[in-house]
Amino acid sequence: MKLITAIIRDNQLEQVHEALIQAEITRITVSRVSGHGRQVDEEIYRGQKVIPSLIPKARLDIAVNDEFVDITVNTIIEAARSASNDGKGGQIGDGKIFITPLEECIRIRTGERGSRAI
Repeated sequence: MKLITAIIRDNQLEQVHEALIQAEITRITVSRVSGHGRQVDEEIYRGQKVIPSLIPKARLDIAVNDEFVDITVNTIIEAARSASNDGKGGQIGDGKIFITPLEECIRIRTGERGSRAI
């Protein structure tokens, strides 16, 4: 079992959600978050360095069994990647995906544990 956490552009959320549904990944948790990565460098305004603002993003948390990791990750990448000018794909700020081991999952309603609870 793995926990897939994806941080994506806020405006890509609906597209990623639809793509996940098409890939039969329907159990997700979405949170609105703010953050700052490499997409905006320091700005200088009137001779002073200005700290970049936090940018609204969407965070998706998806618990999957091992056989669904690649399907889920590839679906998110395809749906969240912005078109680039050079045709090589993606732009700074498209987001990140983190995959972490999921030690245990318990369905509260039934008490089921492990991969059956996902």
